[in-house]
Amino acid sequence: MKILLTNDDGVHSPGLAALIKRVSQVAEVVVVAPDREQSAVSHALTLHHPLRAARIADNVYAVEGTPTDCVNLGIHSLLSFRPDLVISGVNRGANLGDDVTYSGTVAAALEATLMGIPAIAVSLVTRSAGENFDSAAAFAAQLALSVQRRGLPRDTYLNVNVPDLPAAELLPAQITRQGKRSYEGTIVDKVDPRGRNYYWIGTVDLSFQDVPGTDYHAVSRGHVSISPLHIDLTNHAAIGELQGWELP
Repeated sequence: MKILLTNDDGVHSPGLAALIKRVSQVAEVVVVAPDREQSAVSHALTLHHPLRAARIADNVYAVEGTPTDCVNLGIHSLLSFRPDLVISGVNRGANLGDDVTYSGTVAAALEATLMGIPAIAVSLVTRSAGENFDSAAAFAAQLALSVQRRGLPRDTYLNVNVPDLPAAELLPAQITRQGKRSYEGTIVDKVDPRGRNYYWIGTVDLSFQDVPGTDYHAVSRGHVSISPLHIDLTNHAAIGELQGWELP
């Protein structure tokens, strides 16, 4: 099995180092990752200036771009083979609920899926530096073997969130659905020393709705969460209702 690794925390992040160590035990690995942190860039693609990539070690490339750029550049240019799987992570911090829409980690897996390549996004659910990247990486390596054996449903990629616990303390993985955040008071409005207003987004610790069956419900109780995400964003249940409208 040949696996492309990437992330949004940057090529030198501890989560990626743990992933390289563990996944290299089960597959041939090539790394194409951003040369700096690219958190919350979502599915951004660089179109208005050229990309630069540097080979910084054997089978490790640092790209001056986003996670989506890395997947594109890796598959279409840097790699001498088409990967059997793309793994993005291990991200420092959760990618739960609505946060998947902002996540560069998840977007890299989405990009691979658009190209017809199975993909997994892996995150360590921590609010600090994170202590158990190896646990998350070891789980990802075993999940990669499962994907190799069984494949993934069409147009589907996996969003995996692992509690920041030693492997021996993790509870069994659960298949979950994407949860929901409670959005309140997330922007700070202040004035700088020169009298100009400035705004800071995302400075308040937002809470999740603790609903059984969701990703947050699982990880908050010590379970690994695996959420199958789909690239088709159409709300199929709404099509019939909208077709009944008198449209302009």
